[in-house]
Amino acid sequence: MGKFSGWKGELYYKGEWQEALFEKCVAVVGSRRMTSYGERVIEKLVPQLVNEGWTIVSGFMYGVDQAAHRTCLEVGGKTIAVLGWGINETLDASDQILGDQIIKSGGLLISEWEDQKPAQWTFPARNKIVAAMAERIYVIEAASKSGALITAEMGRNLGKEIWAVPGPVTSAVSAGTNWLIKTGRAKMWVPGESISRGTKTGDLYILLQNETLTVDELVRKTGRSVQEVGSELTMMILSGEAAEEEGKYYLVE
Repeated sequence: MGKFSGWKGELYYKGEWQEALFEKCVAVVGSRRMTSYGERVIEKLVPQLVNEGWTIVSGFMYGVDQAAHRTCLEVGGKTIAVLGWGINETLDASDQILGDQIIKSGGLLISEWEDQKPAQWTFPARNKIVAAMAERIYVIEAASKSGALITAEMGRNLGKEIWAVPGPVTSAVSAGTNWLIKTGRAKMWVPGESISRGTKTGDLYILLQNETLTVDELVRKTGRSVQEVGSELTMMILSGEAAEEEGKYYLVE
């Protein structure tokens, strides 16, 4: 069993316990119903955090949690999966593969219990460990009653730094993150760099360099979905790269 600074109890784990893993931990959490928008945010955020030397902590559930673990592994980082069930519980095939990859990469699977079936109460208990372990908590997507909001509130009560990603007002899984930002419970995180012009998300930037365009026109010119275009425009507006007037979008000089 192991324990880390800031947590009174001992924890069951799989992998090699190294104190260095806990020196600089950041939690990346969010909805199980992750959208393509949330996935793109993770693909941008997690590599930045890994490059800065952070250990990525999340809750190992499908959606945002597992996307954060996988992206971390893809860029050579280390990640800690905090389980909402006992350490000895049998995982399904895909979860077992991910768990093995986490351990092989130098990360850990951690649980408060040795033998415990997942239950409604075990996930808030897991969230408490995540909040205690992390210096910062990033909420990627969260509905209005998402468990990720519980993690954020627990972190806030512990004096942790809370960040949330804004999302489209039409998206149910951005209602919670937008609320965190609106009420001052979290700082707003948006990409700090210009959107890469060499990637798929750069096509809006290139098109808007030449003219002002509506969402429908951008959808037609890019071949992307309305949701994708709308999500990307939201990110560009919030990061100060674009603005909208009378339904038309343009770049901010």
